[in-house]
Amino acid sequence: MNSPLVNTPYRWLGDFGVLSRMKILIVDDEPTNVALLQDMLAEAGYTRVKAITESRLALETCADFDPDLVLLDLMMPAPDGFSILESLRAKDAEVLLPVIVLTADVNTESKRRALCAGASDFLVKPFDQLEVLLRIANALETRRLQRLLDNQRAAFEEALRVRSLELREARTDSLHPVE
Repeated sequence: MNSPLVNTPYRWLGDFGVLSRMKILIVDDEPTNVALLQDMLAEAGYTRVKAITESRLALETCADFDPDLVLLDLMMPAPDGFSILESLRAKDAEVLLPVIVLTADVNTESKRRALCAGASDFLVKPFDQLEVLLRIANALETRRLQRLLDNQRAAFEEALRVRSLELREARTDSLHPVE
């Protein structure tokens, strides 16, 4: 694979093949920015990328596409990125969906507001390609590990439930022996 990430010293990313198949949703009202990000991601080897330029479709698309990462522009016509971010966080507080916000606004207040609203990371336009790809890979690796932990927790809880049931049955059998 010719991904710029494969040739970096960041080997901790593990199996890039797994990350490259994770779903990324781009929400940006500027078609040029969308095309740039799509090209960047395709060149890096990401295969499941969806982009929308209509901010009003962001929540519906997110629900339908079920992304592993959202790249979200802040400055868009209503609803703006802040509103979308707040809605995503309010919708399902238990799901740790990484959201990297993108903006040309270098105002400290905007950055703080986005981070307070639940942004996982913050990138300022114009983008440095390697930095964008590394931050995306970091967010996806975090998402992958979170899902792995969730699956392990669910398996543990199921094993605990089954074992508790077995112990209850054994206790009941010992209290009421069959003659």
